[in-house]
Order: sequence, then structure tokens, then C-alpha cells
Amino acid sequence: MSLWLIHLWLIHLRVLHNLCVLDLVTAGEAFDDFIFFDLDALPQPGHELKTNAFVRTVGGGAVITAVAAARLGLRCAVVSGLSADAVQLLRRERVSAQNVRRRDEAAAITVALSTRRDRRYVTFNGMNERLSRRIRTVVPRLRARHLHFAFYPRPCRPWIGVVEALRRRGASTSWDFGWNPALARDPHLRPLAAAVDYLFLNRDEAVLYARQSRLVPAIDRWRRSPRPVVIKLGADGSRVVGGGVDVRAPAARTRVVDTTGAGDAFNAGFLVSILRGDALPRALRFANRVGARSTRFAGGIDGLPERVW
Repeated sequence: MSLWLIHLWLIHLRVLHNLCVLDLVTAGEAFDDFIFFDLDALPQPGHELKTNAFVRTVGGGAVITAVAAARLGLRCAVVSGLSADAVQLLRRERVSAQNVRRRDEAAAITVALSTRRDRRYVTFNGMNERLSRRIRTVVPRLRARHLHFAFYPRPCRPWIGVVEALRRRGASTSWDFGWNPALARDPHLRPLAAAVDYLFLNRDEAVLYARQSRLVPAIDRWRRSPRPVVIKLGADGSRVVGGGVDVRAPAARTRVVDTTGAGDAFNAGFLVSILRGDALPRALRFANRVGARSTRFAGGIDGLPERVW
């Protein structure tokens, strides 16, 4: 084969390789969700509460964020410990999946009790206890424009190097730790939070991980972060501080049925907007709309908007 033909073949392979690069990979927790919604109140101790408002679905930050982003037009993949139901869902949504759960391991399960103003969860961890270590072995092989992590890193220190390596490869990163009081005591939490391009927190998490007792001093603490910290404030909208910015956006109005997964849908809306090249104010407004839309149905999947929306 002539050098010219070899050169053309290499160009062809490079083009194919670039076409295979995903827009977004989400790596983190998945759950089979059992959701009791639209309750008038949460049950009192020792009481039984009966309802016909129930749905069984798939949830978890990795799954909901990827499905939402895929419906909005991104090429997405998930790395997680997935149940059979989760695998089927992702296949229907045209989201690639790498399942790190072994056949003899139980998938994680969450039971949610949800009123229109409050919610309570009980979660069986299943294989998610081993998730952090397994994801770390997979990440070096992933190629995507952006990697979003949605799990409790145990411990934080090794993940700082992982995030820095991804940045050297040209990938941006984000993280949603969720609510984990033990994480607030990890001495390497702050360096890891400062390493990602975007950190997602809700109101309570912003207070917890800033080691504060109230939201205002917590926001003052996150304002000193070298990179943007996205704080989800529910009915008060959302805000980005840190990285030299302070941007706010009001909440989108909607009729709320169930708030399960709304924060993960918000994350998807924000990342979709950012990956399309939008500025932070527009990304916040779009994220608020996507998060609000997800609350119109029970569970974290059925209310996610389609690309035409």
C-alpha cells in the first residue's frame, strides 16, 4: 500500500474515532425506585398509610441525568451498577450502558414517600457499596466531551487525580455528591470539589459540605471556590457562585406531582446547555425548566422533556 493510501486510511480512522466520542458520560448510582407519591402527609410513628398513588421505576443520578440529556439531543452513556429494568430502560432511550454489577450482586433499591412539599427515603445500597472502586477502573477508557459523576466518592483523594487526568485529555467534569454526612469529614473533599469544572449541590448539601449551619455563610464559602458551584434552591430557583461569578435564576412554575429526581434532571438541563455553548445565565434558566418539568409525573423518568420541547 502506498504512503498516500495509508495517509488517507489514517484520516478515515481518525474521523470515525471522533464521531464515536460521546457528548456526555454519567458515572454513578442507579436504583430501582418504589415511589409512593401525592400523599397528604407522611405517616406518623406506628401508623399505616394506605394509598393508590404508587409507581415503580428506575432512578439514580447517573440514569436520570443521562436519559434527560439524551432526550434533549446529546449522545450519552451510563456507567453504573444496573438492574435488568435499568438496562432495558437505557436501551429504549438509546443510551449506551456499561454495567459494572455482577450477576450475583443485588441492585440498589430506594423506597420514597412523597408529599407535594416533603419526601422521605429508605435505600438498600446493594452493589453501590463497591461502585466507586469499579467506576475508577473504567474511567481511563472513557471518551466523552464531559463526564458527570453522581455518587459518594470513598475516599475523595484518588478522584482528584482522575479528574485532573480527564482535564488533560480535554474532557470537562462535574460532580453531584448527594447527601452524605460522612463525606463532609473527608479531608480531601474541598480539593476534589475545586478540581471539577462544575459542582452541583442542593440547599442542604451546600450547608453540609461548607461545614456551616445556615445557607448564607455557606454560599459565602462556596463563593471562594476557584470553579463554578451550582446550587439548587428549589422554589427559590438556582444560583452559580465561585469561579469569579455570581448568577441567579428564578424557579420555573409548574404543577408538582413528585419531586423525585428533579435535581438530576436539573443537572442534565444545565450540562446540555453548557455543552451547546450557552452562557451561565441561560444554562441556569434552562436547567430550572427541565427540573420543573420532571416534577409533573411520579418518578424521575416519565416527566423528562423530549428534544422537541
